[in-house]
Amino acid sequence: MSLGFGGEVAQFYQQYRRGYPAAVFDALVDAFALTTADIVLDLGCGTGQLALPIAARVRAVVGVDPEPDMLVCARRAAAEKGVTNVSWLLGADTDLPAVDALLGRTVGAVTIGQALHWMDYEALFRKVARLTRDGGGVAVVTNGTPLWLQDSAWSRALRGCLEQWLGGKLSQTCGTDSASQQRYRDSLIAAGFDVDETSIDYTDEMNLEQIVGSVYSAFSADQLPAADQRPIFAEQVRRAVQPETRFLEHIRVTILSGRVRSPTPHQ
Repeated sequence: MSLGFGGEVAQFYQQYRRGYPAAVFDALVDAFALTTADIVLDLGCGTGQLALPIAARVRAVVGVDPEPDMLVCARRAAAEKGVTNVSWLLGADTDLPAVDALLGRTVGAVTIGQALHWMDYEALFRKVARLTRDGGGVAVVTNGTPLWLQDSAWSRALRGCLEQWLGGKLSQTCGTDSASQQRYRDSLIAAGFDVDETSIDYTDEMNLEQIVGSVYSAFSADQLPAADQRPIFAEQVRRAVQPETRFLEHIRVTILSGRVRSPTPHQ
């Protein structure tokens, strides 16, 4: 079922949503001993921010997303980058039994990026182990807090601007807060995984166009300003953040790697 992130939102997502540094993919390969014989399943793949880069490290990637327009953009991006070992499936976390029937226990890792907060993660984690080979597991990859919830003057100004535009408080962290991360960890352990955490910090600099485009990529289709309203929106954002001359993000990528717990041998 689509979550309302189709149409132009998917295009903004592909163009402006931040990717991941190479160290993230090194960490995923190390966590699950991935090789060029492995398959990776990327749930909630969006336009391929995780799926496309990790495809260079494994035999094949299967990207799954409930939004058709996200998959159209992902397929286009794969073609532009010359990535030929990714397949795209329309589906959600609730379709995992069908994926299980298709792939069986051949998956080296199941990756889930910023989409986990839309999923029934407790049920999902219980099902994932049936898909993974020995030594495989699931990785929850969180790519920093939303632009408007960061600890900087321009981020706070952006939040105020957005709250005025949308007419309400913005508190949704998209699963990036410590309480959500702890819930994910606890649920992975309850589902039978041994969990490790890896953090990767980096700094990125944005311009005004990237800030506005990134905000659009987080809007649902019904929140996206109409085309004739976008210059007004962009001007309001510019005025809000204008006292700042550089827009730096200090980003922490958190990877929760859950490997299927090995059974305790009988004494």
